[in-house]
Amino acid sequence: TKHIIKNILWTTSKNFTVERGQQQIEELISTWDIHESWLHHSEFLKEEELKDSKRYHYRACWGLPTRRKPVPRAIANVYFVIVISKLKPDTAPVEVFYRLESSRLIRRPEQCQFREKWLQDIIENKIACTERL
Repeated sequence: TKHIIKNILWTTSKNFTVERGQQQIEELISTWDIHESWLHHSEFLKEEELKDSKRYHYRACWGLPTRRKPVPRAIANVYFVIVISKLKPDTAPVEVFYRLESSRLIRRPEQCQFREKWLQDIIENKIACTERL
């Protein structure tokens, strides 16, 4: 059976604002199949001006707090970039990419379904590394 990749309808370049970008990242995250015990916080990091685009950088920090340990032992970061092309018409939708903190692989939401296991792997690796020190 073919797996359906969930995505959202992204805003156009002309309607984009930093706040709208963050709202849409939250909207995208809400489509991910992640257990409710995972909590996250998203934030705007910076704006980057390039020759043919503007890039807006965001981060979502993920953790698994519990009653016994309300402060997670480790967190996992997912970095998002929203790109506004200076070459395309301003009615074109923004482009969105994301990557995990432990990876150089850049993913597009419309091409790859997010997996909870990626967050688990980052946190397990951080905890294992801390325990070795």
